[in-house]
Amino acid sequence: MDEQNSYARAKRRVEEIRGFYMHLAVYIAVNLLLFTINMVSSPGALWFYWVTIFWGVGVFFHALQVFGRDRFLGRDWEEKKIREYMEREERR
Repeated sequence: MDEQNSYARAKRRVEEIRGFYMHLAVYIAVNLLLFTINMVSSPGALWFYWVTIFWGVGVFFHALQVFGRDRFLGRDWEEKKIREYMEREERR
């Protein structure tokens, strides 16, 4: 049973990472296409960057969700900080 749970968690994690990379690939492809269309149709008026900026924020948060899990204020962070404070107290 434990091996099955471990396999299921690993599989879910791989699917999350794959989903992020697919999101990133679509983001790059679409933004390259929009850049090309913008340069061909109206090179004096740049509008493609609005999509790039706002969608980029979404990609950033997706990356945090996938790769930043428990790094910022998560369980591992809490344990690390508790150990740091305990070590400081012991040194005093």
